[in-house]
Amino acid sequence: MSFINFIILTHDSLPSTNTEAMEQARRGAKEGTTVIAREQTAGRGRLGRVWRSPPGAGLYMSLVLRPRIAYIARADFPMLVFAAALGVHDALRAACALSTDIKYPNDLLYDGRKLCGILGETIDTPQGTAAIIGIGINLTNEAFAPDLPHATSLEAATGKRFDAKLIMRAVLDAFAVRYEVLHKVNGIQNTLAAWSAASSFANDKPVRITLDNEIFVGTTRGLESDGALRVETLEGHLRLVRAGDVTAVRFDDEE
Repeated sequence: MSFINFIILTHDSLPSTNTEAMEQARRGAKEGTTVIAREQTAGRGRLGRVWRSPPGAGLYMSLVLRPRIAYIARADFPMLVFAAALGVHDALRAACALSTDIKYPNDLLYDGRKLCGILGETIDTPQGTAAIIGIGINLTNEAFAPDLPHATSLEAATGKRFDAKLIMRAVLDAFAVRYEVLHKVNGIQNTLAAWSAASSFANDKPVRITLDNEIFVGTTRGLESDGALRVETLEGHLRLVRAGDVTAVRFDDEE
């Protein structure tokens, strides 16, 4: 028996799959409820950014999760984003023979360009706290503006066009495995270890960190037990990053 059962709700158009999934959660939607839209008219990413979602150009989906609180406390909900990133990473390898990198904490890259974004949010419902995990994957080159140099798609990366339903099923299957791992003994530690193995950003990566009121550069030094990214600054201080933008740089770019 599957650890999580997915209930697929498909829409031709929605303002945002995350917003719809939140509404479903408020109404008592079961764990595994998955909202899919062919297009989003007001899709969003982290920090309130717009996620361009033209019809048929991407996979736009959001999952309703109700983690077993005995195993995963609300403070651990950010781990769901790590599990989701690993799930997409696994799915694209299995379905497209594509090896992706994971940029801290929730973007998947191919050849240094953004292929997928993941947005995690929480909501209080009568049935308890629910987590909403939104996943947006660029399927075709129409998914992003042509003047956007840091974006890519499955089409650009592989030279092929993939059916959205095929990719959706691969993502759900792979995520189910990662989600089950997260609920096991030492699941958080194992998830963070797997994420670190899959991401070039985990260790020894020169990065620029952009916070609300500060920018600094340094080198990544692994993850804390709560998923925070350790960054050693140029001055030799160790800082923990839990929010903001993480961008790969070359130190000679900073001179």
